[in-house]
Amino acid sequence: MDVLKRLFEQHFHTPPEHVRPLQGKLGGSGRIIVRLSAGEQSAVGILHSVREENRAFLEFSRHFRKCGLAVPEIYAEDLSQGAYLEEDLGDTTLFELLSEHRQGPVLDAEAMDAYRKAVAELPRFQVVAGKDLNYKVCYPRASFDKQSINWDLNYFKYYFLRLAGIPFNEQALEDDFGRLTRFLLTAPHDYFLYRDFQSRNIMLHGGKPWFLDYQGGRKGALQYDIASLLFDGKADLPPAAREELLNYYLDCLAQYIELDREAFLGHYYAYVYVRILQALGAYGFRGFYERKAHFLQSVPYALKNLEWLAASVKLPIPLPALLDALAGMAKSEKLQGLGHAEDPLTVRVFSFSFHKQMPTDESGNGGGFVFDARSLPNPGREEQYKKLTGKDEPVIDFLNGKEPVHEFYANAESLVDSAVANYLQRGFANLMVSFGCTGGQHRSVFLAEQLAKHLRTTKGVQVVLQHVELEKMGR
Repeated sequence: MDVLKRLFEQHFHTPPEHVRPLQGKLGGSGRIIVRLSAGEQSAVGILHSVREENRAFLEFSRHFRKCGLAVPEIYAEDLSQGAYLEEDLGDTTLFELLSEHRQGPVLDAEAMDAYRKAVAELPRFQVVAGKDLNYKVCYPRASFDKQSINWDLNYFKYYFLRLAGIPFNEQALEDDFGRLTRFLLTAPHDYFLYRDFQSRNIMLHGGKPWFLDYQGGRKGALQYDIASLLFDGKADLPPAAREELLNYYLDCLAQYIELDREAFLGHYYAYVYVRILQALGAYGFRGFYERKAHFLQSVPYALKNLEWLAASVKLPIPLPALLDALAGMAKSEKLQGLGHAEDPLTVRVFSFSFHKQMPTDESGNGGGFVFDARSLPNPGREEQYKKLTGKDEPVIDFLNGKEPVHEFYANAESLVDSAVANYLQRGFANLMVSFGCTGGQHRSVFLAEQLAKHLRTTKGVQVVLQHVELEKMGR
């Protein structure tokens, strides 16, 4: 983290006053992302060990800005340390706006307008900026070629089908993969392929969309990126909205190239399939293999999209083994039970020390609450309580006897209850609540225990309680 602080000071000529993790922005990338700030100055810092990805992102960012595209400015970098500092675009993603502006399957006008603005910018990446981009820095491949497609399909086969226990005929499935790959590569593929053009990588800032996470970009077909956005799993766009946005994209694209719509659509749904399979491979790797359960919450949405495709679309090539495997997925009780809206809301409650590292959100949801209990009376200053914790009766009695503690807890409980009710109504799966104090031993532990006890009485809520400092002490 010191390298990011140094880069911040070099750029803004003042050291950062605050460094806050933005773990909810990580997804499956493995990067460390933090917000550094001092007064009104703010930036986002990234630490990532894969030099080639860092180099691609930095070079692409500078090229896209020269082309007038809305990507973050790069303030400073130190590739030898895997670090760079970029413009802070705030906290609102297109996905978050979508979640706020929908009633069941219906998207309101604000959400559709935001999607239309994002869709309108996509051809500028693909066609305009893609013309003279330095594809030599692409990682791990310079194009979405036979090798790239083969990696994605095998990712799906080994990390999803195998780990989910879905039966399939391996040779027959390989034959289908071969036919699918050959067909995909008959589409023109001399454009920039963003690779991860989805709602969590589009920030809404200053009334317009800004774009992130294109470091995996390479040459490829136009169909892939619009398929990524419109069949983005958890976004769960209704078919009518997808159709409207696809037609709008084609209208925008036609301003930059001579477009044969029929030919485009002839390949489009094959790219939808391969993008969904790639996403399922990622969900399987992160969820089944790495046991990061929140990635599996997206699986039912992908299955829903595959069911819609099977019922609504006929591909121009036979894929019998793949369709058999997809039918097996649809019948799998193991898969159908993942991540449904009726599943409980998991509230993770933490106690921690502000002198140590704050808890990180591993759910992928981001946000939540952090309550600072250092303003409350501190039993740790009293000799008789120093070796005790907020779970011990003498400390509980001490804190229960202080009116400021009751007021603090009541306010925190009210805020959390309001969020929990809202999250349950909207089908959210995760919420994080953290209480911090000086040592993470007394006040924060007491408050976390009280809130966990309260939330366990709430229908539809599953509570996970963790005392960060007590665990280090073996208590």
